[in-house]
Amino acid sequence: MSKPVLETARLILRPPRREDFDGWAAWKSDAEATRFIGGGMARPQAWRDLLTMAGSWSIQGFGMFSVIEKASGRWVGRLGPWMPEGWPGSEIGWGLTRDAWGKGYATEGATATIDWAFAALGWTEVIHSIDPNNDPSKAVARRLGSTLRGAGRLPVPFEKEPIEIWGQTREQWCGRDR
Repeated sequence: MSKPVLETARLILRPPRREDFDGWAAWKSDAEATRFIGGGMARPQAWRDLLTMAGSWSIQGFGMFSVIEKASGRWVGRLGPWMPEGWPGSEIGWGLTRDAWGKGYATEGATATIDWAFAALGWTEVIHSIDPNNDPSKAVARRLGSTLRGAGRLPVPFEKEPIEIWGQTREQWCGRDR
């Protein structure tokens, strides 16, 4: 499968590249920006995190996209499909730099990647694994048309982290009001 590049009105979504690392590392070092997805990490850990996502693209043919802001050309986060071993379902997730919060980028980018996951990957449903205290992500899930399905569990080493599973089927996605 070729590695796609998706475009929205304000974003370019593409698989991660080496040149994304400085932005990725800065974002991953921000404990507030990453508090619901494992918290801040040192630059060497962020490098391994970036390579994990690149490896997902290599092995599974999908992974989270790097989010590039069209107006500035800046790397502002990562979002999209994610389903490592033991994951509770076919996820579309998001994580953005703090200066990208409140601009609608998570909803805009997730919409494009959900369309792509249903069309290109043949997924029949999408989920979002969200910390129960992450109200902004729950608001994004609602804007996407997802509903709370209940408590969930992530695999090791995250098995003790509380999460809620939000989601919807392909039929629900295709039948929503745009």
